[in-house]
Amino acid sequence: EYGDFKKLEMKVGQIIKVERVENTEKLYKLQVDIGTTTQIVTSLVPYYTEEKLLNKKIVVLVNLKPTKFKGELSEGMLLCAETDDESECVLLSVDKDIKVGTYIT
Repeated sequence: EYGDFKKLEMKVGQIIKVERVENTEKLYKLQVDIGTTTQIVTSLVPYYTEEKLLNKKIVVLVNLKPTKFKGELSEGMLLCAETDDESECVLLSVDKDIKVGTYIT
C-alpha cells in the first residue's frame, strides 16, 4: 500500500569515493554524497569497476538501520535491478541531472 511505500526514504546520491573492502571478493566501500556523506558497503565488484562507479548519480535508500559487513559500517542501500541468476546487476540512477540529496517520491 502507498502508506508502506511512504515509509521508505530515498534520495539521489553521488558516489564520491570507491574502495575495495580488504580480504573480500565482491565488496566495495563507497562514500556517497546524499546532502551529507554516508558510507555504503555493496557487493558490486563483479558488475562495476571503481572507475565506472565514481561520480555516478544513483538512488539510495537512506533510512535503514546501519549495519556492518566484514567489519565495515554500511549506512544505506543502493537500489539495483538484478537478474534471477545474478549474472547482471544494474544500479538505478536518474535520467537527468538533479541535485544530490533530492528526495525520491
